[in-house]
Amino acid sequence: MPEQTPDEAISAAGAGGAMDLALEEGTTLEKTPGGPEGTGPGTKPQSLWSDAWHDLRRNPVFIISALIILFLVVISIWPQLIASGDPLDCDLGKSQQGSQPGHPFGYDGQGCDVYTRVVYGARNSVTVGICSTIGVSLIGSILGGLAGFFGGWWDAILSRLTDVFFGIPVVLGGLVFLSVVTSSTVWPVIGFIVLLGWPQIARIARGSVITAKHNDYVQAARALGASNGRMMLRHIAPNAIAPVIVVATIALGTYISLEATLSFLGVGLKPPAVSWGIDISAASQYIRNAPHMLLWPAGALAVTVLAFIMLGDAVRDALDPKLR
Repeated sequence: MPEQTPDEAISAAGAGGAMDLALEEGTTLEKTPGGPEGTGPGTKPQSLWSDAWHDLRRNPVFIISALIILFLVVISIWPQLIASGDPLDCDLGKSQQGSQPGHPFGYDGQGCDVYTRVVYGARNSVTVGICSTIGVSLIGSILGGLAGFFGGWWDAILSRLTDVFFGIPVVLGGLVFLSVVTSSTVWPVIGFIVLLGWPQIARIARGSVITAKHNDYVQAARALGASNGRMMLRHIAPNAIAPVIVVATIALGTYISLEATLSFLGVGLKPPAVSWGIDISAASQYIRNAPHMLLWPAGALAVTVLAFIMLGDAVRDALDPKLR
């Protein structure tokens, strides 16, 4: 084997060192493709929903409101967990009495336990709010989405129809519509709210769909021959539903207060149904002698409506790209 000259030995050593360095750098890059925080080109991009959930988990307003709403839903399904009495079990001998052992909220004008009625009243209020929101969101999203996607005469008819419904005062419409209903269940109230509530969601859905259908990815799907149904379900709806969710969440609290208002006026839920609005109406004439009859159901209503509005605000902040 021929001997290497000093210059050839230095060149070989330099080539070997460069090769070793290159191998070490390649190994390092393979181990950390996304950088120290996983934000490099090898990291999978997060969606809007992932970013929103990441923000919501760190938002104290969302956490507090979600815990309150979870508590309300649980006691609406199982009120026996915290109230063992019967909301219709009354004793006139205890009428308007204050707090007593085992009855922390006192008694109302009929001698019924205010605490038990407040707990059981959450069921009807939460049921009205959730069912009305689901009905309004489904009808409004479908009609508004179709109008925004197809346009033309469908959009013109929907626009004029929503103008008609927006011109009807909600409370006055409730007085007229529900005054002829004799049922004491929540379904007439839910039907009325859905009847007058869907135009708001329809307009939000229409605007979101019009904005989304002009995006490049929708035009690319159309150019590739995607059907209208596929574009609506796979490309437009997931990117246009965020504003609808925000408005519906905030409106849920409004629907609960609307049910209480109609029940207070005597056209919503009717006895023997248990409702915060009914209890507030019955207690309004005893506000001087027995303020506890009014304060507890009114406080429960205020906390419930505030929790849903706070939840809607938190969801809006998380889903609004302009705030990022």
